[in-house]
Amino acid sequence: MYLLFIVLIVIVAVLMCGIVLIQNSKGGGLASSFASSNQIMGVRKTTDFLEKATWTLAIVIAVLCVATAYLLPSRAELGHDSVLMENAINENAVNPETLPAFDVTETAE
Repeated sequence: MYLLFIVLIVIVAVLMCGIVLIQNSKGGGLASSFASSNQIMGVRKTTDFLEKATWTLAIVIAVLCVATAYLLPSRAELGHDSVLMENAINENAVNPETLPAFDVTETAE
């Protein structure tokens, strides 16, 4: 289920990129390719559609991200500890206080 949500997030993100790239920053975008306003999907309706699609995809991404965070598998399900915990255990094995002390009074000749 977790991987399904990850795939859905990627698909929605790609769709969002496409919708944003179709839009023109000055309000033209896809709507500017229409010659007259009496077609099935006129200039104003296209702009409204692209804006609604952008908001819808943004909301879908937000909901999927929250759901994915809720379904995130725990460390016990994965079968291993975190990398930080493993590093802490490995560093504890070599304690600098237990290393042999060097005699600083001896001078090298």
